[in-house]
Amino acid sequence: MTQAMVSAPQPEAVEAGLDILRQGGNVVDAGIGAALVQTAVDPLMCGIAGFGCCHLRLADGTHHLIDFHGLAPRAAASDMWEARVERECDDGFGFILSDRANEIGYQCMTSPMTLRAFSQILGAHGTRTLSDLIQPAIHHIEEGVLVRPAMNAFWTRPETAGRIGGSERVSRFPWVAKIYCPDGRPLGIGQTLRNPDMARTYRRIADEGIEIFYEGEIAQAMISDIQGHGGILDHADLANQPQHSDPLWVDYRGYRIATNQPPGGGLVIAIMLRILERFDLDAMGHNSSDYIATVSEAMKIATVEKDTRIGDPNHVTIPVDEMLSDAFADAMAERIRSGQKTHVPRMNPGHESQETTHICVADAAGNCLSMTHTLGSSSGSITDGLGYMYNNAMMVFDPRPGRPGSLAPGKARFSALSPTIVFKDGAPFMLLGAPGGTTITMGNLQAILNAIDFGMNAQQAVSAPRFTTTSDTIEVTNRIFRGAERELQARGYPTRRIPFSFFTPIVQAIRFGPDGLDGGADPSGDGMAAGL
Repeated sequence: MTQAMVSAPQPEAVEAGLDILRQGGNVVDAGIGAALVQTAVDPLMCGIAGFGCCHLRLADGTHHLIDFHGLAPRAAASDMWEARVERECDDGFGFILSDRANEIGYQCMTSPMTLRAFSQILGAHGTRTLSDLIQPAIHHIEEGVLVRPAMNAFWTRPETAGRIGGSERVSRFPWVAKIYCPDGRPLGIGQTLRNPDMARTYRRIADEGIEIFYEGEIAQAMISDIQGHGGILDHADLANQPQHSDPLWVDYRGYRIATNQPPGGGLVIAIMLRILERFDLDAMGHNSSDYIATVSEAMKIATVEKDTRIGDPNHVTIPVDEMLSDAFADAMAERIRSGQKTHVPRMNPGHESQETTHICVADAAGNCLSMTHTLGSSSGSITDGLGYMYNNAMMVFDPRPGRPGSLAPGKARFSALSPTIVFKDGAPFMLLGAPGGTTITMGNLQAILNAIDFGMNAQQAVSAPRFTTTSDTIEVTNRIFRGAERELQARGYPTRRIPFSFFTPIVQAIRFGPDGLDGGADPSGDGMAAGL
C-alpha cells in the first residue's frame, strides 16, 4: 500500500519530494524541498521573490494556514495608476494600464514573501533545515534545467488582448535576455536553461541563511536595483511577515472542506459549494447542459461576490457569515432554478495570464501539505547578478480607488490561490490545489465535485473535461461535447470553445482512497503524481 504521495506540475519536484521522504524527512520537509526545486525548474511560474499560501493538516488533527501574500509597498498610493487604466481582464483578475507598469518592470512587485514563509514553515513543522533542502534546487540550476513544453509555451506566448506576450517578459531587459534568450530568442523545448547567477544566490542563502535575502547584501542589491529603475519597494517592505490563520470550513454532502481565508480564494469555493449542495448534480449527469448551466451560475454568483465584497480582511470588512448562510444559498439556488442568469460586469474585457504552481504531499498517517506559490505572471525583471525573477502581484489591484480590491499601502491583493483539504468522517479524504489565475477556484471546485458527487479517483477528478465561467461567457474545453454546448446556446448562454483538450488551471490532487493513497496530476501541465 502506498505510504506517501507527491503531486506537482514538474516531475523534478515530485522526485525531489519523494527522495526527501525516502531519506526520512516528513511531509513538510518534502513539500518545501519540492517547492524549492519548483523555483529552480519553473523560474517564471514561482520563485523565492514570490508569494503564496500553504495549508498544513498534521496527523494530530491540527491545521496551519500560512498566508504569504505579498503586500503592496508602503509608498504605494490608491490613485497612483488611476489615470492610466485602459480596461479590466474579462475574468476580473487584473487590469491593463496604458504603460503596463503594473504588469512588467520594477513598479509591479509586492514584498517577496516566499523564502521567509518556507523558512518559517520548516522551523515550525519540519525536521530538516532550509539550507539542506535547497540543495536539490541548487543541483538542478547548476546542472542546467531542461526546457519543458509548458515553460516554452509561456515564454513564446503572443500578446493577447493587449496583454504583454511571454517573449517580452524574458527579453525586455538585457540582463534577463542573457538568461532566457541567449541566442536572441527564447530557449526552445529540449534546450538547457543555464542560470549561474541564480545558483550563486541560492548557495549564499544556503550558507548564510535567509537574513542575507531580507536584511543583508542581497536585500541591499535588490532595493538599490528596484529603486534605481523607478520601483517603490523599500527595505521596510522586506520586513513583512506571513500571516497565520485558521482554515475556513464549509460542509458539503456530509463532507467537511477546509480551505483558506481571504484574501485567498477559499471563500469563493465555499460560496459555490453552499449553493450547489441544493442541487442533485449526479442526476443531471456530469457535464450535461443542465450541469454546466447550474455550476456556471454558481461560478458567476461567486465571481460577483469576489469582485464586489471580497478583499484583504485587514482593509475590507467581508460579510463571510452572510455569504455562507442558508438564506443566501437558498436565494441563489432559487435564482438559478428560476432561469435567471447572473450578469458579471466587466470593464472593456481583455484576458489574463495564468501562471503559478502547486505542490501536494501526503502520507498514510494523515499528514497533508497543499501549497500554491507563484510570481503572479512574473514581472520580467531580475536584478543583474542575482538570477531570480520578481513577482508582479501589483497587477491585480484595482487602480480605481474606493473599491474592495483597490490599491493601498501594505495591502494584499485578492488571489484565487486556494489550497484545500476535504474530510470524510473526520479523516482526510482529498487534498488539492492549482495554478491558473482566477480559474484556480473553478478548477478546484470541479475536482471536488468530481470526487464527491461522481466518485472519481484523484487522477480522474483532475483530468475530467472542464469549463470555466467567470464572465457572462461559459468557456468550455474541447472535450466538452458540442451537443451540450449547443443546448447551452439555445438557452441563451454565450460560449467560447477553447481549442485545448486540457487547459488551466493545472489541478494537482491526492486522495485517501479505499486502497490507500492515489494521486492525480492534471494533463494540462508537465507534471506527475507518484508515491512510495
